[in-house]
Amino acid sequence: MSWKDSNCHKRILRDAEDGRYGVIAAIAYNIEQILGLVRAAETARSPLIIQFFPWAIEATDGMLVRVAADAAKRANVPISIHLDHAQSENIIKRAAELPFDSIMVDMSHYEKEVNLKMTRELVQYCNDREKATEAEPGRIEGGEDGVMDTAGLEACMTTAEEVDEFVDTGVDVLAPSFGNVHGEYGKRGPQLDFERFEKIRAQANGRVHLALHGTNGFAPDLLKRCVAAGVTKINVNRLVLDDYYDHLHANVGKIPHTQLIEEGIQKVADLTIKWMEICGSAGRA
Repeated sequence: MSWKDSNCHKRILRDAEDGRYGVIAAIAYNIEQILGLVRAAETARSPLIIQFFPWAIEATDGMLVRVAADAAKRANVPISIHLDHAQSENIIKRAAELPFDSIMVDMSHYEKEVNLKMTRELVQYCNDREKATEAEPGRIEGGEDGVMDTAGLEACMTTAEEVDEFVDTGVDVLAPSFGNVHGEYGKRGPQLDFERFEKIRAQANGRVHLALHGTNGFAPDLLKRCVAAGVTKINVNRLVLDDYYDHLHANVGKIPHTQLIEEGIQKVADLTIKWMEICGSAGRA
């Protein structure tokens, strides 16, 4: 099929940009979640991005990534495989030998000049191996599983100047900081600066795609507003996995293990379909 002829990840995001919808980029931790995400994409006729933290490479020696890539290859809708928050040269070079379509070169824990220099070099390394790339201008607060917690570092909202500097590194996708945080938002909930985001989008001017990080606890209307503002890659974690974990905690030891697995796969699929519909990608594949 045509989406498999070139870099699938870039094609998925380009189509989303043209169609003005968002594509779910969901973290997976195990095979049930991979299967549930793929089932959702095929059922909803939606493109999908399956993401892994570097943890998945180290803990499974890349096996989980290969399983996802095989499932994506067999799927009848476009699915790409992305490495989220690769924060060292070593893990990026390991990932470049695995079947990822895209790698996030995340040097945001360094000062800006070092961040830019390392991003440029590692983007080139990935490009030479036909991998799409993502980077984080500014610094998004917080941490998630396997991602360095930047709580001890000053959060830096992305500026228009930084957009140009990062576009110049050759990166394909930017994940701006405009009030979004990794992990949990606490009682106040998300406080997004859409005015800042609009300036970022205007400065990007179609040269790169824009990704939204930090969506735990988002309401449907807020996610719809982000898509309307011009975000095409929607990173999700708990948004699509909460029902899976609730089902697991409620039923482990009470029903046969095989039933627990099968029902868990469907829980992931059902919740992911809901968010695909909210993001406008359902029926687009």
